[in-house]
Amino acid sequence: MSDVQHTLKALRAALGDAQVLTGDAISPRHHTDWTRHAPACPAALILPTHTEQVATALRICNAARQSVVPQGGMTGLAGGAVPRPTDFALSLDRLQGIEEIDEAAATVTVKAGTTLQAIQQAVADAGYLFPLDLGARGSCQIGGNIATNAGGNAVIRYGMTRDLVLGLEVVLADGRVLNLMNKMIKNNCGYDLKQCFIGSEGTLGVITRAVLKMAPQPGHSTTLLCALPDYASAVAFLRRVQRSAGTPQAYELMWQDFYRMGVAWLENPVAPMPDHHPLYVLLESSASAEVLEQTLNAALEAGEVVDAILASSQAQARSLWKIREATGEFPVRLAPLNFDISLPIGQIGEFADLCRQRLDLRWPGNHSVYFGHIGDSNLHLTVDLNSLPQPAPVFEIEDLVYRAVGQLGGAVSAEHGIGLLKREFLHHSVSAEALQTMVELKRSFDPNGILNPGKIFD
Repeated sequence: MSDVQHTLKALRAALGDAQVLTGDAISPRHHTDWTRHAPACPAALILPTHTEQVATALRICNAARQSVVPQGGMTGLAGGAVPRPTDFALSLDRLQGIEEIDEAAATVTVKAGTTLQAIQQAVADAGYLFPLDLGARGSCQIGGNIATNAGGNAVIRYGMTRDLVLGLEVVLADGRVLNLMNKMIKNNCGYDLKQCFIGSEGTLGVITRAVLKMAPQPGHSTTLLCALPDYASAVAFLRRVQRSAGTPQAYELMWQDFYRMGVAWLENPVAPMPDHHPLYVLLESSASAEVLEQTLNAALEAGEVVDAILASSQAQARSLWKIREATGEFPVRLAPLNFDISLPIGQIGEFADLCRQRLDLRWPGNHSVYFGHIGDSNLHLTVDLNSLPQPAPVFEIEDLVYRAVGQLGGAVSAEHGIGLLKREFLHHSVSAEALQTMVELKRSFDPNGILNPGKIFD
């Protein structure tokens, strides 16, 4: 009997046949994530139903030196949950459920396989808001959101996933269970170990439960679409809004190329305002319409805004958001090469100009679009590979973009993680000393290197 077969036999004896699948019994959903990068059927799929089974599975695999790839909703965009044919995948699909909503502490306790949408709905039913929000809300799982430190549209007001987590339960590579569950905002008892696992992409441990912060419902919200003359005005207008109306729930900047494309893809492609402006911002705020109108008038007088539409109904607000949500059509209408980067807010405009110039010089006629949250320092850039010579020079484009990111002191990943797709470029944002410290931390938590090998670094 081979080592793999021996390990499978031990897993089935401990967990049951229904919790350990192989071959054609493994759905293609577990072969790759939304990137569709390097799909591969893992040697086995482990489907634990509770924390103790996760611990047992990892204990058995660690003893056998069997590599394990933790998997959530498989909605990642960096290849972080993609297995190799020799790996065992460990899916949290069956660890689902809301355990408790504590209104006094304003927390919700959940199992890691629970979808983001299920958490949002349960919290909303209790009269609160869970502010993390992503387009993949119906499919992504909170364990994966935490493991990748997910962002989303509301980061500017509520912070990254890291800012919404108070406590975790984590299973280490050797099967030990760390109880880091906590409902308190102030807890200064030694190292804050939970932070090691948030954003670690399953390379240090497997998250099984979490305590999350709830927020008050924002109440009425107003949506504005504004045209801006330049990037400096986009930053000035954001700061003006924050001073007079408070930090908005969303501040989504669209360069002209993205705005034109988003309008063209509408079911009824009529631009709500002319498309000749350099930049457009979609703003959502819970401030009163009166305060927003006063803020907007001051911005118009200062020249920060040159045109604006204040949505008069929820239907009109949704129609404006459809322009920004054109990204959902990228896989259908483009051959997208997506970049999720972060830069100091004041340099995002400079980066966009620099990157566009370098792309146009190297590949005249390429089609790229720029958009982002910017208030949280996040810019997205998508290059349509169909607009380039074939086979498309993917690595060369990535190298060009990430070199520019490093040149301006930015981060090659803002909210999608590193996974497989960005590890070769991590050095543009992380020093050699810091990378070596990450390696040493990995060895401390996972000395046999069984957890998600090859992700973040080799």
